Amino acid sequence: MKKILLITSLTVLFGCISCGEEEDVLSPKPRGYFRIAFPEKSYTLYDSLCPYRFEVPRYSEVMPNTQKNAEPCWQNIEFKRFKATLYLSYKPVDKNLPKYLDDAHEFANRHQIKANGMEQIAIIRDSAKVYGLLFDISGNTASSVQFYLTDSTKHFLRGSLYFNCTPNADSLKKVIEFLKQDILHLINTTAWKNTEKIS
Repeated sequence: MKKILLITSLTVLFGCISCGEEEDVLSPKPRGYFRIAFPEKSYTLYDSLCPYRFEVPRYSEVMPNTQKNAEPCWQNIEFKRFKATLYLSYKPVDKNLPKYLDDAHEFANRHQIKANGMEQIAIIRDSAKVYGLLFDISGNTASSVQFYLTDSTKHFLRGSLYFNCTPNADSLKKVIEFLKQDILHLINTTAWKNTEKIS
């Protein structure tokens, strides 16, 4: 009986002493994402029969939009290594600019359902007659960057960035920021050309 009492007392005593010591707390590791190696920024001029030109990254590829409803001068800028595409649609302006502007705002606003917020950045390049708006959409949205450019009289160009994967703002954040720089470069180098109507 004395032995049992002694063992119990020692167990309680050592238990109390160890209570004051810090214990290792096991917790699940946070979710990790693959490290992405980004290429060096380098640009080349994209020019075609379309009434616009701009600079695109050398690690991208400009392809014609082959969808059934695509119009002439609708282009896709593909960033294959990031599984992303910047869809560009061009429309000639003929007293219908308000409709194009409304459509651009509506397309951007559709993503606000899942967005955490949407910042609108004005684009004003008087020397090139390039004006517009960039929609910077945060959150788990299908498209995180959209924009439109116009000279207000003849040209209207709209762009939207999409990824070929399930939207996840955490895992895509660095890629979105990287590609957003390329989109801003495209916007800042866009120039209109006086060409005949493309048919």
